[in-house]
Amino acid sequence: MSIVCTGSIAYDYLMTFPGYFKDHILLDRLEKVSLSFLVDSMVRQRGGTAPNIAYTLALLGEKPLLMGTAGEDFDDYRVWLEEHGVDTRYVKIISGKYTASFFANTDLSNAQIASFYTGAMAHAKELSIYDLQQEQPEIVTISPNDPEAMAKYVEECKALHIPYLYDPSQQIVRVDPEELRRGVQGAQSLFVNSYELELFEKRTGMTRKQILEQVQFLVVTLGEDGALIYVRNQEYQIPAVKPYRIVEPTGVGDAFRGGFLRGFRLGLDWQTCGQMGALAATYCLEQSGPQNHSYTPAEFVARYRENFDDRGALDVLLQTSR
Repeated sequence: MSIVCTGSIAYDYLMTFPGYFKDHILLDRLEKVSLSFLVDSMVRQRGGTAPNIAYTLALLGEKPLLMGTAGEDFDDYRVWLEEHGVDTRYVKIISGKYTASFFANTDLSNAQIASFYTGAMAHAKELSIYDLQQEQPEIVTISPNDPEAMAKYVEECKALHIPYLYDPSQQIVRVDPEELRRGVQGAQSLFVNSYELELFEKRTGMTRKQILEQVQFLVVTLGEDGALIYVRNQEYQIPAVKPYRIVEPTGVGDAFRGGFLRGFRLGLDWQTCGQMGALAATYCLEQSGPQNHSYTPAEFVARYRENFDDRGALDVLLQTSR
C-alpha cells in the first residue's frame, strides 16, 4: 500500500527582493496598482506541490507514488525524484508542452508575490485514480492542480472509498465554491494555512465547526507560530522548530505535509505527527528551494529529540527505514 501524491508538478523560479513589499503598496491606490520589483537573484528549482510532499515522504523512508502531468522538459526532474525514492510511473508527459512554472518573489520579511503558469498541468484531468487500484492506495493527497482534475480525483476517491487529504491552498481562489464544499465533504482531512482557512470559509460560507463536521481532522499551519490540529473536540498546538537559519520559505507547507503524513502512516499520535511536520518544514526553510534540504531518518530523529520528547515513539521510523 502507498501514499499517492497528486497535484502540480512544476519548476520554481525563485527571486529575492532586498526590501519590503509593504513599503511600495499604496493602500488607497490598489485599484490602479502597477508595481515592478528589481530583484537581486533568481534560481530555477524543482517544485510543485505533489513532488514536494513526495520528496519529504521519501526522505523519511516512505515510498510515495507521484501522479501528475509534466512537459517534455521533465526528464532530469524524473531522474532526480527516482534517485531519491519517489515512484514516478504515473507521471504522464504531455507532448509539445512545458512543465508548469511557479514564479515567486520573496522580500526581506519572507512575504511573497507569485504567479503560476499552468503548462502541462492543464492535462491533469486526463489521469484517473481508477488507474491506481492495483497500487492499493492507503491515502491520496489532492493538492493544488488543474481545478477539473482536483474535482475529478475527489469524486473518484469517494467512489473507491479511498481516504484523501484535501489541500486546495493556492487554488481556493480559482476552484468553484461548490467544488470546495464537495472537496471537504467526506475528506479524511483538510490542510490549509491560517489565511487560506479564512478564505475557504469566506468562499464556501462554511464555518470552522461545519468543516470539522465533514472531516476527521483539520490541520492549520501558522508559519513561525507552528500549527493547530483539530480532531473532533480536541485541539493540538504544534510549536515551530527554531531554524538554524532562514533562507527561503517556498515549499515549507508541503514539507510540513510530508512530515505529518509519514507520522500519520506510522500510526503515531497527533502531537508527534504535527511535530514531525514542524521539523520537516524547518529543514525546508533552511535551504533555498523546496527540495534542497536533505537528512537521513536517523538525523531527523536526533534533531526531533533535541526539540521534543517522543518517549521512544520515533524508534519505529528508524526501524521501518532500514
